[in-house]
Amino acid sequence: MKINRVALDLAKNLIQVHAVDAAGRVAVRKPLRRAQLLSFFRDLVPCEVGMEACASAHHWGRQLQAMGHCVQLLPPQYVKPFLLGQKNDANDAAAICTAMSHPEIPRVAVKTIARQQMQALHRIRAMRMKHRTALINQTRGLLAEYGIVIAVSPAALRKAIPELLEDADNGLGFDFRQLLTDLYDDLVAIDQRVAELTQRIERTVRSSDEGKRLLEIPGIGPLTASALVATVGDARQFKNGRQMAAFLGLVPRQHSSGGKTRLLGIHKRGDSYLRGLLVHGARAVLRTATDKPDDRSRWLMNLAARRHRNIAIVAQANKNVRIAWAILTREQRYRPN
Repeated sequence: MKINRVALDLAKNLIQVHAVDAAGRVAVRKPLRRAQLLSFFRDLVPCEVGMEACASAHHWGRQLQAMGHCVQLLPPQYVKPFLLGQKNDANDAAAICTAMSHPEIPRVAVKTIARQQMQALHRIRAMRMKHRTALINQTRGLLAEYGIVIAVSPAALRKAIPELLEDADNGLGFDFRQLLTDLYDDLVAIDQRVAELTQRIERTVRSSDEGKRLLEIPGIGPLTASALVATVGDARQFKNGRQMAAFLGLVPRQHSSGGKTRLLGIHKRGDSYLRGLLVHGARAVLRTATDKPDDRSRWLMNLAARRHRNIAIVAQANKNVRIAWAILTREQRYRPN
């Protein structure tokens, strides 16, 4: 029996295989250990291989593509509706296999090693920033127990701690001063690590041609440009800019019934980290658009006046994604008008 389509439910140790022939009949339905997976595919004629876009999917995707197989990575939220029966590895793999037969389901491009490394830099930087925020909040809370209230600003805390340590009359005990010194040292160390990661990201994006072209778009800086390239991969996988914006969750949800269509807020599918960067960049564009004579600024200010600032910000983020799609697919430079 010739295998036409193979679905894999990935895990750390056991990987469930569900394979069917051209008629859709089940040919293989069994678990394999990680060490057995590549040997299994070496014995197969090149075919379609599908997986959910989850941990280790891009690694296996690169390995299988090198063998000549056509790899499809599917967003997990689109696979779930095809699950039949109880949730287990065998049924999950069968659901992936069924979802593969639906071409309307968007695919996730297999990341290159370079793009996966860039994504890792962003993830570690985001983790460091999260730790820094937690450290700042905890330090402010501890100081409040001594009646010392610091302004809600990381810069204010960095300035205040050395002054508090120098002040001998503020009621802070010896042990707490030692603790505060340790917390300040931790904060400085995290600041240095975040700055180093930011510099590495900026150097990488400014050294690439597509990164330089994306940086010309108002509202897209080095962080957003590098995260966009790392997350989206090959922009030509999308038919148009709107499809790429939908992939990133920047299009409105739709509720239609009885011939009446109602548009709601954005559906927020896709990468929330990248979407946040795009929205923050669009917010900066709106903030600086006041009294500017160009068409883009006038459109944005009119939209903010007619609707709501947040609607205008999301619309600008959506527009930036569409412009980015055009720049990446057509290899053009940004044209303001």
